[in-house]
Amino acid sequence: MIKKILAWLHLWLGLVAGIIVVILSLTGCILVFEPELRDLTTPWYNAAKPEGKAMLPPSVIYRAAAKALPGKELRSVWYHGEGRTAHVSVVKSDSTIFVDPYTAEVLRIAEDHDGFFEFVKNGHYYIWFPEKIGHHITGWGTFIFAVLLITGIVLWWPKRWNKANTDKSFKIKWSAKFKRVNYDLHNVLGFYSLIVAGLLAFTGLMMSFAWFHNSVYWINSGGETKVRKREKIYSDTTKTMQLAAISNVDRVWHLGMTQIGEHNKDQIIVDFPKKASDPLSICIDMYDGTWRYVYFDQHTLKQLPASELRLRDEKFADWVNRANYGIHVGAIIGMPSRIAFFLGSLICASLPITGFYIWWGKRKKGKKKVSGRKKSKPPVQAELQAG
Repeated sequence: MIKKILAWLHLWLGLVAGIIVVILSLTGCILVFEPELRDLTTPWYNAAKPEGKAMLPPSVIYRAAAKALPGKELRSVWYHGEGRTAHVSVVKSDSTIFVDPYTAEVLRIAEDHDGFFEFVKNGHYYIWFPEKIGHHITGWGTFIFAVLLITGIVLWWPKRWNKANTDKSFKIKWSAKFKRVNYDLHNVLGFYSLIVAGLLAFTGLMMSFAWFHNSVYWINSGGETKVRKREKIYSDTTKTMQLAAISNVDRVWHLGMTQIGEHNKDQIIVDFPKKASDPLSICIDMYDGTWRYVYFDQHTLKQLPASELRLRDEKFADWVNRANYGIHVGAIIGMPSRIAFFLGSLICASLPITGFYIWWGKRKKGKKKVSGRKKSKPPVQAELQAG
């Protein structure tokens, strides 16, 4: 009885959320390898390193970007590592300025809303709806997908663990007719993708709903009622109200690359302060989908206590929060996990399609049975006509 209820739930939830799961999964497959695909399709992401030449400091990149886009307020410089361009983000603008970090040559001013990858991201985040609507659609679609995973594993579970049942649960019978192969693709591949699919659903829900995020934090932290919010961070202005020289930005950039950062030291984000009370901030240790923010007093260059810890030093609850994105995109243990998440996401995209075909086949079979009953005459009527 319970399995019948779960089967009904699995069917109708799958029909409701199927198209959402397909879109999220296919766009996710593309985004897993976005960096590599961008290298192939966007030449302005690459910058040849001249022999013996180091990357230029943020102040030089800033001046080049300001000259290329006058009158705009620049927010930060993003260094993407050796052989790649730096880009400068602009306040209240969709424009991004790509600059060669070795020569300060402006290579391109791109609009964030243009291009293939922006289209894919919009589909993955919002199913191409306006943000306020699309966010809820993807969030609840992910929630339904998580329920489908639970009902799916219950329905998959063999009644008896004999050879016939285990073969049906773990092997695809490629020699069978298409209907059986389709069933196996849904049943067997669904099982093998369960861990990846579960992590995708879990991390997706962490990003979609504050109530889910806070509940997970409460469990992982042993009862802390809410996620630690980032406190407001200020530089000391008791001695001066003047904005520090941009050379101080260069100094913290150098500190981040040479003394503070541990991983991918040439990949760093540097923010420009706008007020004398703003801190200087850098984002370092960008690896496997994780990162760390470090804050400095812009006048004294003293590191501020609000700076994030190294990931390995975090409490488990905070580690889960900070590693969530890296897990979601499959980057948390590098290329092996990215390949696994790509394949898992591809299987997730196929599940609503194979599931729909299973339902459609049963529906057509049911109609044929009903039609056959209508055509056959009742025994009593047949006897009367024969007499």
